[in-house]
Formats: sequence, structure tokens, C-alpha cells
Amino acid sequence: MKKKPNAESYPFPKLNPDPCAHLIISPKNQRYRYDFNSAASIGLGSHWLYPHQQTIALDHTNPFVHLGIKFHTGALYSLPQFLKQVALLEQSMLLDQVEEVASGDGLHNLLALDELITLAQSDPNNCVEQLDTKLTPWLKLCSEDKHSELTRQALKYLDNTPISDLGERLFCSQRTLERSFQRVTGMTLKQCQSMNRLEAMLEYIYQRDSDALDWVDIAFRFGFSDQPHLIRHLKKQLGLTPKTYEKERGLTIDVYGGITASND
Repeated sequence: MKKKPNAESYPFPKLNPDPCAHLIISPKNQRYRYDFNSAASIGLGSHWLYPHQQTIALDHTNPFVHLGIKFHTGALYSLPQFLKQVALLEQSMLLDQVEEVASGDGLHNLLALDELITLAQSDPNNCVEQLDTKLTPWLKLCSEDKHSELTRQALKYLDNTPISDLGERLFCSQRTLERSFQRVTGMTLKQCQSMNRLEAMLEYIYQRDSDALDWVDIAFRFGFSDQPHLIRHLKKQLGLTPKTYEKERGLTIDVYGGITASND
């Protein structure tokens, strides 16, 4: 993702709530700013954007270039860089956080981040190949346990199965499933399902003209009991009513998800 000097674009786009983590590769002296509900994360260079339950405002007032790698929900739990961190902290501590990739970090040295940025601008296909080559040995060090395996299975059915039926479908108790899922992702099944549903709904709205939108139909299509329920949900998650969102459409859908990685 890139913004050139004098480019006319929305200066403060917003990121939808997202259960996935992103590795944002940026030039080492490039500034970033993420505004959460109650605080701002400011720094320089490459960084991790962890799963977030809040809508985040970005600062795109200045020219920038980013290369984003998206990790599937819960993938960080099994990645070698995070095993010790997860052992010491609750996984939920990684939610709604931004963390710089330090210059001495093993991942920083592995990827040669500034070189990848240059390559991405001149030869995107070669950049993808280089990322595959560099990341594959690192990803092969992933270690999956019973919790991550159960979570991976649950994610396959989460968006099309009632949460109350998931335990039976996966041949375990609902309590066991809930505990494993929260251990791996830092979120409840309901929180993750809600974020996935919100993203699918906003993408559906984004792809259609205003006169083609039927809010009653949208409410039922995405599992809301009625239109007032949909309105309350959007106001809580985005601070906007459906009509306001329809007019502004200022949210950025998966702005950093150009390349997807996982521990599968």
C-alpha cells in the first residue's frame, strides 16, 4: 500500500475491528499513528498490529509505503516468536495493541525489511516469492497443541454454525471449546464471530450503490433479528448509523491484508 506526494485520498481512514494480526513492513524512519478509542500508538518503521476489537483511525496525511502480511485468526499463538510471550501473558494482552519490530529482532533480520519494501515497489511478484522463501522456514517452526488444533477446527465452522452447536460438532464440551479458543485468540467465540460478520456486511455494503441497499434485507442476511438491532450494532462498533456509514463509507476494509500468512 502506498500514498504518493500530492495524492488526493482520505487522510484519516479507519480500520474495522479485526480478529487477525498484521505484520506491517515499513521504512525504518517512516512514522505511523493509530488512534484507538482512548489512546494513540505512535512509532517508526515496521510494526505488529495485533487483533483489535475497536475501530482504529489511521493517519495518512503524509506520503507512505507499507507492505502488509496478514496472519489468520489465532496464528500468533503457534509462532515461535510469540510462544514465550504467550506463556508469560494472557493472549488477550495482545489485543488492541501496536508493537514495533525492533532492529535486533530475529524477524527483522530474517526479512531484511527495507529491501523488501524496495522490491515490492519495483517487482511485486518477486517480492512475494522472496517472502515465501524467507518465511517458510520460520513458519515450519510453529508448534500446534490441543488448544490451537481445536481453535483451527472451530474457525472452519464459526461463520455458518450457531456457537451453541460448535462443541457437539467438534466432539468436545462447549466449555472446553470456549476456553481453548480464548486461550489461542484472546477473544470469545462470539466476539470473533461478530467481527467476521461485521467485515462481511461492510464489504457487502461497500460493493453496492446506495439505491440498491435494503437495510431490512441486510439485517436478516447477516443474522440480525431486525433493523433496529443492526443499527445498534453499527453504532456500538463504528459510532455510525447505517445511513451515515452509507454516505461516508470512510472505513477501510482490510487495508493491510495484501498477503496472508498462517501456521497451517
